[in-house]
Amino acid sequence: MNNGEIGKSMAKSKKEYEKLLLEMAEPLKSHYSEGKARLDLGVTAAGYGNKIAGMEGFSRVLWGMVPYWAGGGKDESLVSIYQEGIKNGTDPKHKEYWGHLHDKDQRMVEMAALSLGILLTPEKLWEPLPEQVKQNYAAWLNEINQYKLVENNWQFFNVITNLALKSVGMEYSKTCMQRAIDYYESFYIGNGWYGDGKRPQKDYYVPFAIHFYCLLYVKFMRKEDPDRCKIYEGRAKEFAKTFLYWFDDEGKALPYGRSQTYRFAQVAFFSACAFAEVEVFPLSVIKGMIERHLDYWLRQPIFDNGHILTVGYTYPNLNMSETYNATGSPYWAWKTFLFLALPASHPFWQVEAAPFPNVQKTLAIPECNMLIQHRKGEVTALCAGQYPVVAHMHSAEKYAKFAYSSVFGFSVPRSYEKLAETAPDSMLAFCAHGMTYVRRKCEEFYIKESEVYARWIPVEGIEVETWLYPTEEGHRRKHKITSSLSCKAYDCGFSYPSRMEETKKESKDGLAEVSDQNGFSKVVLKKGSGIGTIIGGVSNVNLIFPNAWIPALEYEITPGIIEVECDIFAKLTIEHIIIGKGECYGEA
Repeated sequence: MNNGEIGKSMAKSKKEYEKLLLEMAEPLKSHYSEGKARLDLGVTAAGYGNKIAGMEGFSRVLWGMVPYWAGGGKDESLVSIYQEGIKNGTDPKHKEYWGHLHDKDQRMVEMAALSLGILLTPEKLWEPLPEQVKQNYAAWLNEINQYKLVENNWQFFNVITNLALKSVGMEYSKTCMQRAIDYYESFYIGNGWYGDGKRPQKDYYVPFAIHFYCLLYVKFMRKEDPDRCKIYEGRAKEFAKTFLYWFDDEGKALPYGRSQTYRFAQVAFFSACAFAEVEVFPLSVIKGMIERHLDYWLRQPIFDNGHILTVGYTYPNLNMSETYNATGSPYWAWKTFLFLALPASHPFWQVEAAPFPNVQKTLAIPECNMLIQHRKGEVTALCAGQYPVVAHMHSAEKYAKFAYSSVFGFSVPRSYEKLAETAPDSMLAFCAHGMTYVRRKCEEFYIKESEVYARWIPVEGIEVETWLYPTEEGHRRKHKITSSLSCKAYDCGFSYPSRMEETKKESKDGLAEVSDQNGFSKVVLKKGSGIGTIIGGVSNVNLIFPNAWIPALEYEITPGIIEVECDIFAKLTIEHIIIGKGECYGEA
């Protein structure tokens, strides 16, 4: 089996999806530790250390295997490994003991998948365990009630863990559960949307974490807590109406925000809806969303030569990762396999996958600070107002660009010292004091049905007001720049994949364009003075294209007020896929 053969025949039926999961699980078996309590998949590090990273890898595999077993999957080759791993990982006397917790501990995150194992498959991951192992396991899980969790999506790790302890008659904390539920209520901002804590961030942690865990709560607590479950169901239905716009009709999702290495977890919300039997859309539509999305991802080279999921996006890429991305972290993507818990007799497996629903060409979603544009094969988000209070790696690039595209992705910097290394696609970048400065946060902003406005300060001495307007084939930008500095600024379009000698680059007064026979990316000046230029040459900065060029207009900034306008256009008619050491285009 060479790289790329996993999922080569795109899955459609339950048996095919089960086969896909087992193909992905098989290469992992040789990487469990001697005591089976850790899964070590590489040598790169995360901020919480390799021991906890190994425990994380062990746990995250359960996001797929537990639904597989719960749904009737017959392959039990990993069951004994997990029974032994749980036994040793929770034994304080064993050398592979997972260790005592502390405040805001990564192991709290991983307790959720372990708890799902107790809730969904107790006959495999609880009942066969010896009594002393059960006591050790419960005591270890119960430590989550003794320490503080991060005041964001983490709060429901406490709820899921306590539900698991309660389900098997072990000590749990109703008080801690209620406190966590109350936190989630304080995060709610309306129309189905939450913030990831009381922060400006609204990213994939809303669907694949907050809503995902609330839907697990619905599944397990519908009879016991019907009123709260109805609230969660109603919010999921409201959320789905606008979250749908984050996907294009071909299954690609909007690359936006942190944790992009979790890849096809982007669609885990819809899987959780099917699992909890919350019909945010007809089952045929939900099935279509999941099917197209997985098909897209399985065409990408996301596995290494050992068939292990890598850190990266459409290709392995540590440059775009966060400090909490360990070698096992990408298996968070397996949350999408939750739909495998549905029995073969469930209507989900009987209906035909429906095409992407008809949607508006543009939609303002104030709750996530976006004006979404839909075209065939692409979704683009025009943005303002987002920024993370906790500064993760490349925060500005993941939240504060003008536009994000399901086709063209976005770039993250190598440095801010050289313009090419900053790779500021979809940004207005100022080169001053020997550095490159971009938008990091907005001083004020608004989102309307046909306009996005933001006022922002890239560096002391420069203030910018930016207006973004959707157009039929792209978007228009208008900037009012008030400066006390003399410098250069670069108004950048979308990155475009480089095919080396086949890529054409044109730059002249008022125009910059990168193109080949399959498409183009260009910036056209409409008002003011600007010279076209092409930025590029630094590899592995764009999430989708390992080599890319960025068309831009160069503005001469002098003290005073400068007003400029430009149009942004980009089109790629066939999907860009990297194969082996080269790259090519493949049919979408």
